[in-house]
Amino acid sequence: MHTAYRPIHNAAMGVIPPLPSGETNEALIEMAIAASACTACGLAERRRNVAFGEGNSRSPLVLVGEGPGDTEDALGRPFVGKAGQLLERALGEAGLSRNDVYIANTVKCRACDWVNGRPINRPPTDIETMACRRWLEPQLAAIDPRVILCIGAPSARNLIKRDFKITVERGKFFSSNLAKTVLATLHPAYILRNQHGGSDGGYSLLVADIVKAWEAAIRLRDGRTRQESTVPTESQPSLFEV
Repeated sequence: MHTAYRPIHNAAMGVIPPLPSGETNEALIEMAIAASACTACGLAERRRNVAFGEGNSRSPLVLVGEGPGDTEDALGRPFVGKAGQLLERALGEAGLSRNDVYIANTVKCRACDWVNGRPINRPPTDIETMACRRWLEPQLAAIDPRVILCIGAPSARNLIKRDFKITVERGKFFSSNLAKTVLATLHPAYILRNQHGGSDGGYSLLVADIVKAWEAAIRLRDGRTRQESTVPTESQPSLFEV
């Protein structure tokens, strides 16, 4: 079941991309309104909407992807295209829904090049990603998650470490100044590209990582770790083992 959405009107900016109707986090609301007018990098020139983020702003778990695509740009919402549909399915199999977590991206505007009058998706540049830190960092601070789950290698390289290797290091806990701990999983778009010949493309790993991240988030939220001040890292893989 999807959250109902409502547009916000501002005399100076017109219609601002919709926010969840039940959102009560004033800091996030103010940030989303301000971000809708952001011109800090060149992505603002051709964007249709800012996909600021959505979900449960009180959730102990935040999912962070790389950036919006065509559908997200059109609707002003993160992960609502084909990859987003697969992510919703994985959340469901993990016993969750979009309303249980908060979903965002490292950049809020679609990164694309225009070729013969048509937009072609591309990875955000370092300059674009750093420019959007002015929104991502306070956004995460306002939510104060216990766990961040990076969706895909680009997000992990942005939030965990520059040389992150998704096939080797996915599912491992790392320390972070943005949450108690952070880990990464495969991007749904990668999974879709690799689903052939009877292979699930890594879908089962995505579900398992969501479960792992959620269980860690709940335990950290409820103070059920062995040492509440200790953050799980690569060298502490058993912190959340039952």
